[in-house]
Amino acid sequence: MTAVQVPPKQALPQPLPVLPDPEHMRQSRLKRRREALTALAFLAPWFVGLIAITAGPLLASLYLSFTDYSLLGDHEWVGLDNYTRMFDDPRFVKALTNTAIYVFVSVPLQLTFALALALILDRGVRGLPIYRSIYYLPSLLGSSVAIAILWRKVFGADGLVNDFLGFFGIQGTSWVSNPDTALGTLIVLNVWTFGSPMVIFLAGLRQIPGSYYEAASIDGAGRVRQFFSITLPLLTPIIFFNLILQLINAFQSFTQAYVVSGGNGSPADSTLFYTMYVYERGFNAWQMGYASAMAWVLVLIIASLTAVNFLMSKYWVFYNDK
Repeated sequence: MTAVQVPPKQALPQPLPVLPDPEHMRQSRLKRRREALTALAFLAPWFVGLIAITAGPLLASLYLSFTDYSLLGDHEWVGLDNYTRMFDDPRFVKALTNTAIYVFVSVPLQLTFALALALILDRGVRGLPIYRSIYYLPSLLGSSVAIAILWRKVFGADGLVNDFLGFFGIQGTSWVSNPDTALGTLIVLNVWTFGSPMVIFLAGLRQIPGSYYEAASIDGAGRVRQFFSITLPLLTPIIFFNLILQLINAFQSFTQAYVVSGGNGSPADSTLFYTMYVYERGFNAWQMGYASAMAWVLVLIIASLTAVNFLMSKYWVFYNDK
């Protein structure tokens, strides 16, 4: 038999590269440039606000914190004197102590109350949007002057709290005028503004799959066990988010304490908050350099607590990807 010779496989001709059209490239560059300029035009007001309203005053206050400035005369460089002065200022220590008690008592109570109410509403209450709107109102109104004035009346000597206690034969006092209870009234006010974290908790609860609870019920887990084994672990990212927000907001509280105390932290500086003392030193005593230094110390305190919370979150915050 004669072997058949198979011709070698010919390589297919490669297509010639398509050269880009110079005119098309020029039009593309012009289009990208126009889009960039349009974006910058829309962002320009934000950048102007950032520089003129936020970054500029921020850097100015940092510089003033190292000076002796009275708002009326020239400023004099004093270095770290404003910062070292705080250690010898008893009212600074009192303001920091009051604020710390207010933050570390009211924030956990507020989040606990908000979570408890969110759990109740999550059980299918009829008219949920109406209840959600009603309960959110305190968060909108709680920092207003009107609510602070009302709060002062409610906890006054002739307020509603004492009228309620009178039905049980209890003789009340002026809660806002007593150094032992004045700070407590502000803590209750902050707990009352639970609406914002409650709505966030409610949204988080709605994201937990119902199949988890069905499986737990089949295994014999009760509601308490389901809460601690399913609800609470899956809700830890929401708890962490609310915790950070409420800590920052609580440290910056000003209006409530200013109105309830009459603007001076009375009685006996029991309601003297950190922000109130900053305001007093800066705009009443005209010690803007010292007030700027205290403001930057507050920034460092909030930043430090936020950083600690983020570092500790890996031990108690659980995400779905873990």
